[in-house]
Amino acid sequence: MSSEATPRVRLESVTHRFGDVTALDDVSLEVHDGEFITLLGPSGCGKTTLLRIVAGFERPTEGRVLLGGVDVTKTPPYRRPANMVFQRPTLFPHLDVFENVAFGLRIAKVPRQDIRTRVRESLALVRLDGYEDRKNHELSGGQMQRVALARALVNRPQVLLLDEPLSALDLKIRLEMEAELRRVHRETGATFVYVTHDQREALALSDRIVVFNEGGVEQVGAPGIVYRRPATPFVARFVGNSNVLAVDVEPSAEGHRVRLGDLAVTVRADGVDEGPAWLVLRPEGIRLALAPMGDLVAQGGEGVRGVVLDHAFRGTGHSYRIEVSGLDDPLKCEMGGRDPFELGDPVEVSWDPDACVLLPRIADEPGS
Repeated sequence: MSSEATPRVRLESVTHRFGDVTALDDVSLEVHDGEFITLLGPSGCGKTTLLRIVAGFERPTEGRVLLGGVDVTKTPPYRRPANMVFQRPTLFPHLDVFENVAFGLRIAKVPRQDIRTRVRESLALVRLDGYEDRKNHELSGGQMQRVALARALVNRPQVLLLDEPLSALDLKIRLEMEAELRRVHRETGATFVYVTHDQREALALSDRIVVFNEGGVEQVGAPGIVYRRPATPFVARFVGNSNVLAVDVEPSAEGHRVRLGDLAVTVRADGVDEGPAWLVLRPEGIRLALAPMGDLVAQGGEGVRGVVLDHAFRGTGHSYRIEVSGLDDPLKCEMGGRDPFELGDPVEVSWDPDACVLLPRIADEPGS
């Protein structure tokens, strides 16, 4: 993709306020043609407000919105080359599937034969061939959401906006719909802007993820980068539920020597010199082994010892919380493929030093 190509969506310094509350604070973002980009963040962080601004349902207090290089900041929703799929399917209850999908085309006065062709193509795209005559009460939740997707796609929008469209579905249907969304995106080549608070969903669907927090952007990047190399402590905690530990970095010939409460361990990570730092440890990167009670520092100095405080079975494996002397919070660990440890078991905690991430920290930063 050429870096000089006009972005399909361009947001320039968008700020939006509801009275005294700032929902978005100076957000700038570019979405490229054919990209699947996800706005990810907790409830109330501003991601849905930004989607509504792109759709035209809200006008930003400050800043501009451009679609295909055209300023549409003051353009009403029905005149924008974008369609939106909402969290819950908003189908007309008195119309069958065919007429629900055809509604926008009839408003646009598309010729009757073209309507029939495009509706059938759109339903085939979401794998609802033969459902044209069904009414809402004859459809499952997943099928209704597919009809809503077909209705949005039939208008051939430049941008498809999706506001948590899977959150009301059960897990099995959500996983099926994720696969369908990826397939539809590949087959149409459309630009998708997707909103969710579900980290797993964002990682599974996206070309890039935009992590929001309190109205601002914390990090933008490919799923693997956001997950493995978080830019801030918030991203580390929100995307993957990492252990984020306040440490002090000391010089060491092997890499970085960090103080973990009463302990000292070696890690290899770039970007941080001596002084206060955040040590990010992914739960799945931590290894546990049964150990006799004794010294808190594990053999070899590359881990620590602790006690199993909590255990939960997750289907694909086990999650643990490990109490370690000198740490304010238990370490989170996820493991699979073995019998579980028991509550109260003494364990040796270790990890690959290369799997650590160190982030800068201000000495009195909240959470330290």
